[in-house]
Amino acid sequence: MRTTHRPRRYLAQYWIFLLRPFLRYSPSRRAYVLRIIGSLHGPVLRVDRRTATFGFDGAERRRARVA
Repeated sequence: MRTTHRPRRYLAQYWIFLLRPFLRYSPSRRAYVLRIIGSLHGPVLRVDRRTATFGFDGAERRRARVA
C-alpha cells in the first residue's frame, strides 16, 4: 500500500469526458484514475469545480460605523 498520497489534478469536465475510455471512477478517492494500473500508478484526476472569485463592486461596509 502506498504511504504518500498522490496529488489531485483538476481537469475541465470535457477532458474527463474525452478521456472516459481510459479512466474509471474511484469512490474512495472521489476522483478518476487510469483503468487497470490506476490503483498504484498514474494521475488522480478530479473535475475542476473550483470557481474564480471576483471582486465585490458594492459599497465597502467593513468597519463601518452606524451614524
